[in-house]
Amino acid sequence: MNVYHGSDVKIKTIDLSKCRIGTDFGHGFYVTKFLKQAEDIAARVASWHDTRPVITEFIFNEYAFEDQDFSVLRFDSYTEEWLDFIVKNRASIASKPMHDYDIVEGPVANDDIAARIYDYLNGDITKEDFLDELKFKKPMHQICFCTTASLQMLSSVEKNNDSKIIQIDDLIIEQFMLDNQIDETVAADLFYNSKTFETLSDESTYLFKKSWQEIYEILKKEIRNSTGA
Repeated sequence: MNVYHGSDVKIKTIDLSKCRIGTDFGHGFYVTKFLKQAEDIAARVASWHDTRPVITEFIFNEYAFEDQDFSVLRFDSYTEEWLDFIVKNRASIASKPMHDYDIVEGPVANDDIAARIYDYLNGDITKEDFLDELKFKKPMHQICFCTTASLQMLSSVEKNNDSKIIQIDDLIIEQFMLDNQIDETVAADLFYNSKTFETLSDESTYLFKKSWQEIYEILKKEIRNSTGA
């Protein structure tokens, strides 16, 4: 599953010690499966700090939900159990965990819902009426990684892209050697100095998402045009 974290900085290394306390599912690193939701969060964070919104994309290994090595809590909707859990975690002012779960997934208590939580805690609305209100809310999604071990289930999309590009490089160079009867050094030199390789290395072009055969055809066309052959 592709998941997203909205902020005003690119997340290269996840440091749980820098994560906020008093949040929905407790102290941890939060992502969502909804890109638009992450974009909205990033825009809000950027407005606070007068910076630019940044989205960091990860791949989440959903096997974690079934892995017996992880303690997982999942809420499918707004329930009484969800509300009690949210209230407990939001009341925390300490960085120590309020629970023993590695991963928690469920709906978000956004600003409107958070305001009603305070009304509930102040006795201005009963739990029953609050939960009845939530039936008309469209849930937003979040996954909280609460422990260092759980972060192993997240991998950087950029790292996966780098691995794919390296694999493409190797296949193209090998084919280039075979087609032109040249050694690896010459083939690699031609490829790595080509415009095709420059474009392939720029992830924003998404050229790496094409098959290596298609990219190889682009390279051959570039070589032909440069030599006039």
